[in-house]
Amino acid sequence: MTKKKNGTGNKTGAAMKTILSGNEAVARGCYEYGIHVATAYPGTPSTEILENAARYPEIYCEWSPNEKVAFEVAMGATFEGARTLVAMKHVGLNVAADPFMSMSLIGAPGGFIVVSADDPGMHSSQNEQDNRYYAKFAGYPCLEPSDSQEAKDFVGVGLDISVDYDVPVLLRMTTRVCHSKTAVKLGKRRETQVKGFQRDPQKFVVLPSHGRIRHPWAVERLRKLAALSENTPMNRVEKGSSQIGIITHGVTYQYVKEVMPDASIFKLGMSYPLPVGKIKAFADSVDRLFVVEELEPFIEEQIKAAGIACEGKIFWSNLGELNPERVEQGLVEAGVLRQEAKKQTAPSEKVIPRPPIFCPGCPHRGLYYALRKLKARVTTDIGCYTLGVLPPLESGDTCVEMGASIGVAVGMAKARGNGKGIVATIGDSTFLHSGMTGLLNAVNDKAGITVVIADNRITAMTGGQHHPGTGESLMGPGGFKADLAKICQALGAVRIKVVDPYRLQETLDTLKQEMENDELSVIITNRPCALFPPENRKRVRMKPFQVDLEKCIGCHTCLRVSCPAISESHETTEKGLTKSHIDPVLCTGCSVCAQVCPVQAIIPTE
Repeated sequence: MTKKKNGTGNKTGAAMKTILSGNEAVARGCYEYGIHVATAYPGTPSTEILENAARYPEIYCEWSPNEKVAFEVAMGATFEGARTLVAMKHVGLNVAADPFMSMSLIGAPGGFIVVSADDPGMHSSQNEQDNRYYAKFAGYPCLEPSDSQEAKDFVGVGLDISVDYDVPVLLRMTTRVCHSKTAVKLGKRRETQVKGFQRDPQKFVVLPSHGRIRHPWAVERLRKLAALSENTPMNRVEKGSSQIGIITHGVTYQYVKEVMPDASIFKLGMSYPLPVGKIKAFADSVDRLFVVEELEPFIEEQIKAAGIACEGKIFWSNLGELNPERVEQGLVEAGVLRQEAKKQTAPSEKVIPRPPIFCPGCPHRGLYYALRKLKARVTTDIGCYTLGVLPPLESGDTCVEMGASIGVAVGMAKARGNGKGIVATIGDSTFLHSGMTGLLNAVNDKAGITVVIADNRITAMTGGQHHPGTGESLMGPGGFKADLAKICQALGAVRIKVVDPYRLQETLDTLKQEMENDELSVIITNRPCALFPPENRKRVRMKPFQVDLEKCIGCHTCLRVSCPAISESHETTEKGLTKSHIDPVLCTGCSVCAQVCPVQAIIPTE
């Protein structure tokens, strides 16, 4: 299959500029700097890196089942001498931590970039961990771009460092850098040869005896990288007033420049190892030194440990992401800036809140409506179906991380003494990511829980990416289509049932029967995502429904299925209750609302 070329492609090599997001710029860096293999598991805010890299035919790209596998595939490619990149969101690096740590002792013969897209503010994540500490923990150099141009350029710089020092490189992005757009100068591709695997068991076979030899080598390499950090142009001083000096990094550099354009600024593009000597000289050149960084005091701690006086987290919290206003307020508290009177601005329009909600026609709606009605104890997982926790469905009691639902349910069952009424819900992509081992454990330990695999045949929450159960890969059609029922059977599950979540009574009856059973059972829902059905790529659309206003009694039972196509109308009953209305443009015709209406007032349109 011939892949599409990126719309920002520039095959001639003529200098030109375009506007790219940080993620698009990293993908462009993959093309320009000769990446051969790029892998990932989709996760916001990193997803668009691989989606855009896949548009370049020169790069083999894949969505792996999880981040650990993605890391291992990329690792194998660089062992073969290929330039490689693996991308994931910050919590994905937790999944890949095992090979991440070991690879520090192995090195990266072909050139290896690990993209960690951190999420300060938790816009789409369960925590806001600071993955700069992973770089320090494992001994990786850490590069932090502050805009899209640097995001592209740092791919090339990182590959050069990786090859020259035989070290994997952590390219740390954050949500604002990933998704904001700035001008990027494009260049042509630099072709590189795949060198081929050079057999060296002491290097590539991580035995304890080999590790004891490689560890001192890695420590010495870190000393050399520290010397590089002192001289690289990524770490630069922008001379200004000698009264105030500010050390900063990543997107916070942009905020500092906006708030304090006249200050002396030390911009860190390589935040680990720190250029301690250069920082000491900078500190000596200013009267007062501040460190402005998002999340943890990673830079501040190291500077203070080196005996250099500075101020930082006392004025800027380690909670949430920074912005120009928070940077300014910290400097006001520090006595550097005066509190300016707020300018009069036009009153903002009141916006109706839009809480997270299932899309119209979402197959998870019927499932979670049924679970709520049955008062199940639900351990849920990471995916669209996590929305079932929120009102009005409110069917979900725990959610921790990818694949945890089944293990948590087993633990509850063992603590209680039986698994009746305990239901673990997990999506198809998440089941293939890290749920299979949980099911194997549940079978082995004879936990009488009910496992529901909500199979919508796509990785929907991150925008409709394929996985090994969809029959298509990132490179195009022809991928493997895993049979979830057969996988569950192979893992030892005996009671396996498939239900249509659009058929509420069938779903209710099946759930009730299995929840009351003493044996472990697996229920698989079989409706595709309404937005990304893999069969025809067209949105699911059946005959929409409407409300018969003559029959509607204003009970609002239909509103409890949490569908954005249903709202209150201007019509009222004799008792003054508002009747319901269905938007025919939004309605997909799933019929769930019609099935819950107690007076059959919801009917198909003529």
